[in-house]
Amino acid sequence: MWLVLAFLSAALLGCYDSFKKKALSGNAVIPVLFLNTLICTLIFLPLIMLSSTTHLLDGSTFYVPQGGWEVQKYIVLKSCIVLSSWIFGYFAMKHLPLTLVGPINATRPVMVLVGAMLVFGERLNVWQWIGVLLAVVSFFLLSRSGRKEGINFVHNRWIAFLVLAALLGAVSGLYDKFLMASPDDGGAGLNRMTVQSWYNVYQMLMMGLMLLLLWYPLRKKSTPFRWNWSIVGISLFLSAADFVYFYALSLPGAMISIVSMIRRGSVIVSFLFGALMFREKNLKAKAFDLFLVLLGMVFLYIGSR
Repeated sequence: MWLVLAFLSAALLGCYDSFKKKALSGNAVIPVLFLNTLICTLIFLPLIMLSSTTHLLDGSTFYVPQGGWEVQKYIVLKSCIVLSSWIFGYFAMKHLPLTLVGPINATRPVMVLVGAMLVFGERLNVWQWIGVLLAVVSFFLLSRSGRKEGINFVHNRWIAFLVLAALLGAVSGLYDKFLMASPDDGGAGLNRMTVQSWYNVYQMLMMGLMLLLLWYPLRKKSTPFRWNWSIVGISLFLSAADFVYFYALSLPGAMISIVSMIRRGSVIVSFLFGALMFREKNLKAKAFDLFLVLLGMVFLYIGSR
């Protein structure tokens, strides 16, 4: 069941990336990101309030258990990690082709796997090492594809932002494993709805401060903000993708390395959007690079079974 949910989350995540690219094109990043966190919060805030003041959601999938600082401190840290990844990722998404961003983001499972090896003491087998090497080769080939579009991977700051976003995303994935794992397995044992509901609230508050202190005073000197209905699509698809993701992780036997890997299959959806809707260039070379990324994920899957 958790595998099916992981694939569903991947499809929703691909739509999220595509709407994000549409909303960010020629638009101010910080207001878009703030509105994303605001809409996500408005989706989950009623669930928090109903769970704390009524019995309507008791025993349901949408019930949000209450937790004091012992619980909230873990969620605040997750909010900081995710928001940092989003800030770097949103700026990169605005300035780079979607058909380049997707395959690079798809290398996150490799980062998660290496992180699991370093943090949790997991050992890679031959299949997994092949998957890692394929990811390295695909990244090198992507740099060549980017060069044809005038994007130098070594000196381009948006590529650096994208890599930082991917690294922080991998850290978030490893942290999710800790949050969802039971105390008997060395984890925090947090409820998935508590995590998803509250981390959206904390991110909204953090982005609200950034909007008021950093963007608003300089708004006339930077890219202007324009409302786009794609912003609503970002929030809806992200909330649905994360809901399915956390639900998958909460099921017995769910493996973060496999779930994270499958979620990166979202690159297929975003790649198709980039090719068909945004008419991006150099698609044949990027398609081969994407094939290597996906082949690497297959090896990771075989090695993780």
